[in-house]
Amino acid sequence: MAGHHTRGRFAREDLAAACATPVADNGGMTRSATVASPDTDITTLPNGVRVVTIRMPWLASASASVFVRTGSGHESARLSGISHVVEHMAFKGTTTRDAARINIDAERLGADVNAHTDKDHTAYHLSGMARDAVEFVRMLGDIVRRPTFPAAELERERQVILQEYLEDEEDPMSTAFRQFDKLCYGAHPMAQAVIGTRRNIERFTRDELLAYVEQQYSGANVVVGVAGNVDHAEIVREAEAAFGDMPAGTPHTMDAPTWLGGVKAARLAGCSQSHVVLGYPIASMKDDQPAASVAAALFGEGMSSPLMNEIRERRGLVYYAACSADIMEACGQFVIEASTTPDKVDELLRETHRLLQAHASSVGAIDLERARNQIAVRQMRSQERPVRRVEDAALDLFVHGRMRSPEELRERVEGVSADQVRETFARMLAAAPTLALAGKLGALTGERLRELVSAEAPRGRSSSQVRRATGQVH
Repeated sequence: MAGHHTRGRFAREDLAAACATPVADNGGMTRSATVASPDTDITTLPNGVRVVTIRMPWLASASASVFVRTGSGHESARLSGISHVVEHMAFKGTTTRDAARINIDAERLGADVNAHTDKDHTAYHLSGMARDAVEFVRMLGDIVRRPTFPAAELERERQVILQEYLEDEEDPMSTAFRQFDKLCYGAHPMAQAVIGTRRNIERFTRDELLAYVEQQYSGANVVVGVAGNVDHAEIVREAEAAFGDMPAGTPHTMDAPTWLGGVKAARLAGCSQSHVVLGYPIASMKDDQPAASVAAALFGEGMSSPLMNEIRERRGLVYYAACSADIMEACGQFVIEASTTPDKVDELLRETHRLLQAHASSVGAIDLERARNQIAVRQMRSQERPVRRVEDAALDLFVHGRMRSPEELRERVEGVSADQVRETFARMLAAAPTLALAGKLGALTGERLRELVSAEAPRGRSSSQVRRATGQVH
């Protein structure tokens, strides 16, 4: 039911939604006068809670979510992991219902209950029949606004979270990603694992959970979103009843971390492969620059991409590899991950770096076309998924204060030129790389690993020079 977003084999996709200009509404509420997407309505309650509905009338189902702008990136080292514990414990009892009643109230409606914690937000979800959407908002309001964190339930759930922690700790790719984030950002909260530390999980008290919720859960940091065949006015009325008494607060901010870079390898018993994570800094979500997303799709999305074609199809170095632009509120990471046998790590890194250098020199027209279209299809699929549409809307509102329309995002991606993509690769390679390995390790030394990923980037040619030399266009 509850969990944290894990790194490795799962990448956050580009965010999408719609834009609004507010006008006064009844009772001090504001409702958007114009939105770029005609199926979307936004109302802001007097305390700052934003209520979003996305009409999808062809669906018989609906998804309701509450997003809170607090996650592991907002935690001190002493509180590392507390957002995740709060998310688990929210379902263990409120002032009106115990854990068993919370579960049966949702499941008697056939609803799916879920939640997750990430570095920049926490979210609570209910999905089921559209006719029950108002009831979902009521139930989520109870869970988010009135949790009691019963002491006995905390002790039981602590053991559940410790099992989750062990599962994450023993996964080699998760281990590589934990190392990767620490190498990237050092002591900054964005380097902390969402699940926190074992010591913190073992010691968090009920009073600490209550104090954290009082401090972090406020109107300016909450979005209530519902997607499906729903009525906006009905959802707003229920959201006002459930969240209208929430303190207004002020928006939580996050300082951008300094990229550090480095190399680290962790030898894990019982593994037959080396799990590799290589990355470079890119623009954050605040910067709103799509070139890095296009670069990631161009480099490693699909079997025809340079990464997969070279290291899997031609050289047989891996079964699994992926490339993503992990774009967060305050920072971004261009991430290449792969699993291979220890004897092939040297060749894998050498060839990957060679491909990166080649793209810092020139970008092919066919690859650019493929990447743009892959992102367009991914965005279209996201528009068809209620839960994803609500999440995209919430994160856009948190970071940009508005919802970007699908048309805006599509046009921005279409406007990314070959030169912009090439320059993105060049800037990445000019920064200190981050390389983390976990699992079975061969004889490669730290010095050799640094050498494999730190060769000087070539000087790039403009796309006009590339066209004259190769006939490529952009």
